[in-house]
Amino acid sequence: MGSIYTMPGIAGRAVRYARRLVRDALGWAARMDARRRLRRPGARKSHRLPGELIVSLTSYPPRFGTLHLTLGCLLDQSIRPDRTILWIAHQDVASLPTAVLDLERLGLEIRTCDDLRSFKKLVPTLAAFPDAFIVTADDDIHYPRRWLEQLAAGWEPSVVTCHRAHRIERFSNGRLRPYLEWEFDVQDKAAKEPSIDLVPTGVGGILYPPACLNPQVTQPGTFQRLCPDGDDLWFFWCARMKGTRHKKVGGRFRAMPWPGSQGSALWNSNEAGGNDRMIKALIDEYGVETLEL
Repeated sequence: MGSIYTMPGIAGRAVRYARRLVRDALGWAARMDARRRLRRPGARKSHRLPGELIVSLTSYPPRFGTLHLTLGCLLDQSIRPDRTILWIAHQDVASLPTAVLDLERLGLEIRTCDDLRSFKKLVPTLAAFPDAFIVTADDDIHYPRRWLEQLAAGWEPSVVTCHRAHRIERFSNGRLRPYLEWEFDVQDKAAKEPSIDLVPTGVGGILYPPACLNPQVTQPGTFQRLCPDGDDLWFFWCARMKGTRHKKVGGRFRAMPWPGSQGSALWNSNEAGGNDRMIKALIDEYGVETLEL
């Protein structure tokens, strides 16, 4: 049976429309939850990681209208990070709305940096706090209250933890299958163990322990050349070059974007072949053997 995207005529359109209605309804429910949490943040306990814990994300003007909702979720977690940092390109900071600026009173740190696009969620924090545990988040998603606690509870040395991941699939000769033939959003027991074939997706949030990434990770000239739209791929490759493994925590992470926030999402172009081009560039540069470390 084909996917809903290949179903013919009216049937396919009806299924897509119904799914869109459900997604939008969930998005509005998430929006109401985020607003409630902004008004009445809950109590938080200290984390138990052996170092500083930082939540790090970035954004840009097309997302500024709903950014405060995501930040409200991140500032209302069941455990308290040492810092929550929002990175904004120098030229964009003047456009931040009052709803975001007001969150500095709740502990949000707003910092500026060069425009490294989506890589701003992690690269500047790595440079400024190389010994920290860094958790990245997206700027357009609802995050439940125990999201951060689950990531931190799953930590172990030389392992990156995540809420959502895809599994690399290979042909019989060992070559990687095209990205759209990978196993998406894995939920099996093997994904809960440190693995070499799991690629975290940033939308679910990812915890990077100290010294888990190859030092090349912060070199803009390299990642802009090899995978300019693939921050998840770049960070995965840098982890594998260091011998770091990945594992999933928690159950299925249901990404609920804010209604109207997805018009400029990178996945639109990446899933249309962009990921395969960037994966090829990474293999040409570093060799497929990198994934076996």
